[in-house]
Amino acid sequence: MKMSPKDFVARKGTKPIPMLTAYTCPVARSVEQAGVPIILVGDTVGMVEMGFDSTRDVTIEHMEYHIGAVRRGAKSTHIIGDLPYRTDRDPETALENAQRLVNAGADSVKLEGANTQVIRHLVEHNIPVVGHTGLLPQTAENFKQVGRTEEDAKRVMDEARSIEAAGAFMVVLEHIPYPLAREISHALAIPTIGIGAGQDCDGQVLVINDALGLGDYWPPFSKQYAYASKTVLQVASEFSEEVESMKFPNNIIQFTGTNGR
Repeated sequence: MKMSPKDFVARKGTKPIPMLTAYTCPVARSVEQAGVPIILVGDTVGMVEMGFDSTRDVTIEHMEYHIGAVRRGAKSTHIIGDLPYRTDRDPETALENAQRLVNAGADSVKLEGANTQVIRHLVEHNIPVVGHTGLLPQTAENFKQVGRTEEDAKRVMDEARSIEAAGAFMVVLEHIPYPLAREISHALAIPTIGIGAGQDCDGQVLVINDALGLGDYWPPFSKQYAYASKTVLQVASEFSEEVESMKFPNNIIQFTGTNGR
């Protein structure tokens, strides 16, 4: 059964919340079958699936496409849709784009930073919002840890508090010191979801491509549960060899029980 924003808030302090990203229908279906209660269709799709150097190249049309694919694969899972760079630059623009993501299949939307005016406007129009503070990929000059100085830690804490006060039901804490994440998690009444923020957050999110081991480089705070890139390489190599040696398609019968005709 699909969880609502109120369900996630009620879960704070009782049971950690797992969250994975997904960008395609079959992956979303598997994530739902695994019982993961929340899928983030993040603008990370631009870097891990589309070959962009930055999430800033992702458009609202890209997000609509991938949210639609994920919704078709995960009909009973809460889906968060990312608002791409500059699509939340003012309240009315954000509302228009958020409604597009909801129409595509999202249950809630996520935006980066303490854009409290926009958050309030979306919530007032019945669109649930997930906040995001700490490292903000859409505007960051580099991907170094954020909140290491006393001044910067206070800024991140203040942002988290203002995001909650504006009406967000959840906030992502990205790449900040673990003690700071623990302090924020204890200070807020809404769940915190960590990515590179330690074990004291109320939940954890991981990019599915990082978890699968797709690619050649992964953030130091991610974990590879498999190495799918090696599997793709192996399959492609075996297929190429079988075609060139004329084994394929004559050997289809051993897998399908047919001769392929």
